Amino acid sequence: MDLVLHENTAAADTIARLQGASIAISNKVLIDAEVIAACPELRFIAITATGTNNVDKAAAATRHIGVANVTAYGTQAVAQHTFALLLALCNHLREYTRDAVNGRWSQSPSFCLSDYPVRDLAGSVLGIIGYGELGQAVARLAQAFGMQVLVAEGEAGPAQGRTPLPEVLARADVISLHSLLTPRTEKIINASTLAQMKRGALLINTARGGLVDEAALAAALRSGHLGGAGLDVLSVEPPPVTHPLLAADIPNLLITPHCAWVSRAARQRLLDTTVENIRHFIAR
Repeated sequence: MDLVLHENTAAADTIARLQGASIAISNKVLIDAEVIAACPELRFIAITATGTNNVDKAAAATRHIGVANVTAYGTQAVAQHTFALLLALCNHLREYTRDAVNGRWSQSPSFCLSDYPVRDLAGSVLGIIGYGELGQAVARLAQAFGMQVLVAEGEAGPAQGRTPLPEVLARADVISLHSLLTPRTEKIINASTLAQMKRGALLINTARGGLVDEAALAAALRSGHLGGAGLDVLSVEPPPVTHPLLAADIPNLLITPHCAWVSRAARQRLLDTTVENIRHFIAR
């Protein structure tokens, strides 16, 4: 069996590159019903990601094509990045680092600078929306920092130990998003839910950009109602330079380029599990 690698594949090239292949290894390339119909030798699709939205699973099932994704490979990395964003906001790391090297510290009459208010995490309330593998990992870290954790009720409705979303929004000092993007959760953070949050609260999103109404978030940050936001995801990736959250005048906003998952250990787990998925298929 030969392995043929393509660094990038445009939509127009997908069928040509998969024709004759029995196994497809893909991440973001769309393998829809048209592609599946045009590739009669295809027998297995190994998705190097958690999400399966780029594969038409119904069309694959009709052709008895196996589909396997990879779960939980980035749990530690994404939870760590969630707190990297949160700590950077709470401690104003960007601002203090800037002032340490731009001459402001050197000009200070005191031994330190204390221009930006630093928040203690201990004793504060973290609201988690989405309590799967990642939400639970973030909750464990939050408890280690001495935070109180509130878990919002999910799509299944009321559950023991869960709190209604309006109460989570009203009580939380920090909201962290870990939900799947579904029709029900799309733009779950919007002008209405942002208005329900505490004035000065923080928002962290390392899940999916579509969970947030980005224009409403920009407005809440500009108005000062929201104290800050840390995002690793946007609704369009890569974003156009005109994206509403890339404007230079939005205060207390940190954006990283969907890199929460990219630790070396996480990528190795991703590859190892993909190899195992293919081995299981071949051994059937």
